[in-house]
Amino acid sequence: MSLACGIPLLECVYCLACARWAWKRCLHSGAHDSDTWGLASPEEFDPVPRMCRFIMANYETDISNPQFAPPGGYQMDLNNIITRKSYKDTKGRVTPYLIYLDHAHSDIVLALRGLNLAIEGEYAVLLDNRLGKRKFDGGYVHNGLLRAAGWVLDRECDILKELVEKYPSYNLTFAGHSLGSGVAAMLTMVVVLNRGKLGNVDRKRIRCFALAPARCMSLNLAVRYADVINSVVLQDDFLPRTATPLEDIFKSILCLPCLLCLRCMRDTCIPEDVLLRDPRRLYAPGRVYHIVERKLFRCGKYPPVVKTAVPVDGRFEHIVMSCNATQDHAIISIQREAQHALDLMLDREPAMSIPTKQKMERQETLRKEHVEEHKAALRRAVTLSVPDAQCSSEYGTFDESSNDGSHHEESNSSESSNRSRQRISWAELIDRIFEKDESGHMVVRKSLSQSES
Repeated sequence: MSLACGIPLLECVYCLACARWAWKRCLHSGAHDSDTWGLASPEEFDPVPRMCRFIMANYETDISNPQFAPPGGYQMDLNNIITRKSYKDTKGRVTPYLIYLDHAHSDIVLALRGLNLAIEGEYAVLLDNRLGKRKFDGGYVHNGLLRAAGWVLDRECDILKELVEKYPSYNLTFAGHSLGSGVAAMLTMVVVLNRGKLGNVDRKRIRCFALAPARCMSLNLAVRYADVINSVVLQDDFLPRTATPLEDIFKSILCLPCLLCLRCMRDTCIPEDVLLRDPRRLYAPGRVYHIVERKLFRCGKYPPVVKTAVPVDGRFEHIVMSCNATQDHAIISIQREAQHALDLMLDREPAMSIPTKQKMERQETLRKEHVEEHKAALRRAVTLSVPDAQCSSEYGTFDESSNDGSHHEESNSSESSNRSRQRISWAELIDRIFEKDESGHMVVRKSLSQSES
């Protein structure tokens, strides 16, 4: 038809779509994703460089003789490393990790390293998923990462419980980079829903820092767990902007010409509100801290600025065509820029030390601001018709009221006492215990109750 009219209509439409895609991609900078966000404070961002160091320690064969230490070293007391697991121990089920008791900051840290392209088992973890494969707590999560989290908890639950009970004022922190960030986020979700198995640890003591995070949970979960999960993204990092399966990651890095048409049509024809209404689509988890150090049409780096928000729409949806997309994913780059950004924040603080009372007041004010911002994000998710988005509880994590939550805790306690004679693994717990009844409340699966009776 186009030839009969003398005008190649289909070819023109295709070329216009490609031109629009190229225009959007070439002019889209990583800094655009956080243009409207607020600035992070030094108090809330302070743990990030420290978590980077703990994660980087996993790359050492012998921490006492470090080969890859950042400037200033790992700043760890080797006597406080409770346990450390290498590839020989994990056997490809999860990336290597360590548990560190940080007395200086009252913190119990489980830190996981990132993906190793030479380990076949880690490919299997990434590929163990498909769209909508695993439901969890009213949303969808990455199946392989959730199973990896169950594997870690099966082996470290007793140690973590002992430390939490021995140090009741310490935080319990899960931290990870790249693939490890997804496992850390899954660990946090599972522990929050099963605090009784770790000595009834207070929810406020649990937190997660996901560095260069994998897209591992649906949007409703990403927003609802924003009070305990924190994602850190350096400028143009590719991983938070693309789907977790390995083949999609390589598509994003290589940008093969054979994929150009599909990406053009997808970006041009699918509005973002349609993507938001897909309950199976995965996103970077929790509150997001974006380290910005480069700007469009400007050469070189600028002093890094850290912006933070609990975004609903515009949560790193566009891949940045940048030569720094992979470099910004490296843990050493994140550690360097995070430390630089924190130093700049502290330099802007008054020279005199802040009184303890005033510091506590600032922390309380910051906590209240985060709670209000979290509630606003939950309301925004409901407004945008995000599937299963609710804002009923203070923290936005549970559908139940506070009474229902206490009843759920009591039922968990009674169930744990009933099965005291037969230990159930975390992997089995993940697969079997979570189910929602007709009213939407979390209950134990009937099959589990019948088998125990």
